[in-house]
Amino acid sequence: MNLSMSLDEIIGFVAGFGTTFAALPDLIAMLKRRSCAGMNPTMAAIMGTFQIVWVYYGVLVGSRPVIVWNMIAVGINFLVVGAYFYFASTARRQAHLINGPGPGESTKGTAGRQ
Repeated sequence: MNLSMSLDEIIGFVAGFGTTFAALPDLIAMLKRRSCAGMNPTMAAIMGTFQIVWVYYGVLVGSRPVIVWNMIAVGINFLVVGAYFYFASTARRQAHLINGPGPGESTKGTAGRQ
């Protein structure tokens, strides 16, 4: 197993580091404030989808930096989308508990209805 890296691979790893962790500040901020306010999961989902394509491309051309950094980025974007939906559902549940049911919602369960 050859562990030595060429200059172009080193540059690829350095460049990949910056772009891979670009979404990390948003994830950390969301986790700290325990809220998804101001976040848009669409960007993270789109980025994650195309990073999967980059992983495949990296496999095709045999580029370790492309494979490694994009696999990590896919994981980070998956966590961003997951945290968004977790905090969004938590906020909806809390709003329902504080404000009560919305217009047209029943306070009774559906048990016994036909």
